[in-house]
Amino acid sequence: MAKKLKKAPRPKAVLPRGLRDSFGQEVIIRNQMLSRIADVYHRYGFDPLETPALEYVEALGKFLPDVDRPMGGVFGFQDDDESWVALRYDMTAPLARVAAQYRNELPSPYRRYAMGPVWRNEKPGPGRYRQFWQCDADTVGTSTVAADAEICAMLADALQAAGIAPGDFAIRINNRKVLNGVLETTGLLSGDGDDDEATASRRGIALRAIDKLDRLGEGGVRALLGEGRLDESGDFTKGALLGAEQIDIIMGFVSAEREDGAKTCARLRELIGTSEQGAEGVNELEEIAMLLEAQNYRAPVAKIDPSVVRGLAYYTGPVYEAELTFEIVDEKGEKRQFGSVAGGGRYDDLVMRFTGQRTPATGVSIGVDRLLAALESRNVGASETVDGPVVILALERDQMAHYQSLCADLRKAGVRAEVYMGGGTNMGKQLKYADKRASPLAVIIGGDERERGVVQIKDLKLGAELAAEIESNEEWKAQPAQQEIQQDQVVHSILDRLARTQS
Repeated sequence: MAKKLKKAPRPKAVLPRGLRDSFGQEVIIRNQMLSRIADVYHRYGFDPLETPALEYVEALGKFLPDVDRPMGGVFGFQDDDESWVALRYDMTAPLARVAAQYRNELPSPYRRYAMGPVWRNEKPGPGRYRQFWQCDADTVGTSTVAADAEICAMLADALQAAGIAPGDFAIRINNRKVLNGVLETTGLLSGDGDDDEATASRRGIALRAIDKLDRLGEGGVRALLGEGRLDESGDFTKGALLGAEQIDIIMGFVSAEREDGAKTCARLRELIGTSEQGAEGVNELEEIAMLLEAQNYRAPVAKIDPSVVRGLAYYTGPVYEAELTFEIVDEKGEKRQFGSVAGGGRYDDLVMRFTGQRTPATGVSIGVDRLLAALESRNVGASETVDGPVVILALERDQMAHYQSLCADLRKAGVRAEVYMGGGTNMGKQLKYADKRASPLAVIIGGDERERGVVQIKDLKLGAELAAEIESNEEWKAQPAQQEIQQDQVVHSILDRLARTQS
C-alpha cells in the first residue's frame, strides 16, 4: 500500500522581523505630509526623480556603518546573469549613478528630490525597522557653499510645511573639513590623506562614535573612541583604540559650540591648529552662516554646531542635521528631546566612483517615519483623523446599477464614495462596516425611499456623539443625525454636510 504524502504545512501569516505593514490611515497621512514637502522642493526649483529599488551592488558602494561585513548591510542577491544586485539602502547612491549615467543629458547643476522606501540589513529594534521611508533633495554639479546654505533653508521650510513649528526644531551645521583638521591632530588622518587600512578603519569607528553623541551621551562616545562599548543587550562594539589625550581633543571639538556662530568658529580655529583643511572648513561655515542670515534663517532655527559629524564616510565638507528640540517621554518613562529627523551634507567624491572625475554635490535626507512620529507626538494637523468614504448602503441587490450611478455622481463632484459590496442586505451590518471605515455619512435608499424619490443621509459622526446623550425614544426620533432629502438634491446635500463637518 502506497504511503500517503504528507501535506505541506501552511505558511505562517507573519512578516520577516524588522518589517511592518502600513494601512490606509497611516499611508494617507504620510502622503499628505510628503505632498506638502514636495511643494516646498518644487518652489525651490527641484525636480522629482524616481529610481528602481534594485541597483548593482558595486553601484551602491560600501558606505553603510557595518563596513566589516560583505555588501555592508544591504539586502543583496545574485541575478540570473550571476551579477549581484541589492535593494537601495538610501536615495543618494542611486542619485550618484544617475548623475554619472545621464551626465550629458542632465542640466548642470542638477537639482532633484526623491521620496520612497529604502532597506537596510541591520539589527531591528524598537522603532527601528529594516524598511523605512526617506525624502531627499540634492544639488549635483556645483561646489559653492551657497548650495549647502540653500539646502539648509529649504529643509527649514519643509519642516514647517510638514507641521513643525519654528521654535521646535534647529538646523545644526558643521563641516567635515574642520573635523578632519581635528583628526589630523590626533593622528587619525594624515595631511595627504594617504592612510593605511587600519588607520582608516579606526577613523571610521571614531566618526560613527561621535555621530551617536545625542543617543549614547559623552560616556558612551568616550567608550567607543577607546576600547569599545558593551550595550544593554550584551553586544560589544569595537572601539577606535584612541588614547586619553586623543579622546580629550575630539570631545573638546564636539563641545566647541559657543553663544553665537562667530565665537564657535573662533574656538574651532583654536582646535584645528595649523591644518589648512580645517581652516578652509571654518571659512565655509562662516560663509554659510552669512548666507542664511541674509535670508533670515538664524539661531535657534539654524546654527553652527561642531557636535554634528554624520556617520557616513562619503561626506567631504558641510554637514547638517535637523533636530527636533521638544521633549517626549520615551519607552522607559523618561523625558528626552525627540532628536534628529533629517541629515545630510556635501559629498564631492561620490559620483567620481563612476566617472573618475570629481563632481561636487550636496543634499539632505528626511527620515519620513521619524518625522511622522514627531507630528503625532505633537498632535499637529498631519496626525488628524482622515475621514473614510461616504458609504451608499446596498439594501436592494437588484438596484446595484442605481447605487453605482449615484456613487459616480458623488465622485464626479469630488466626494470620496463607495457602494457597499459585502453581500447581503442587512442594514445594521452595513452601518457597522461604514463605522469601521470611519465614514462621515451613510446614504440609505430602501424600497420605501426609492418609491417616494427620497434618500436618507445618516451623519455617522454626529450620530455617535448624540447616542451617548440620548435618554428616551422621543429624543432619538428627534435627533438631527439623519435627514431625508429629495433624490435630486443628494449630491448638493452631501457636499454641504461634508463642508460643515470639515470647517
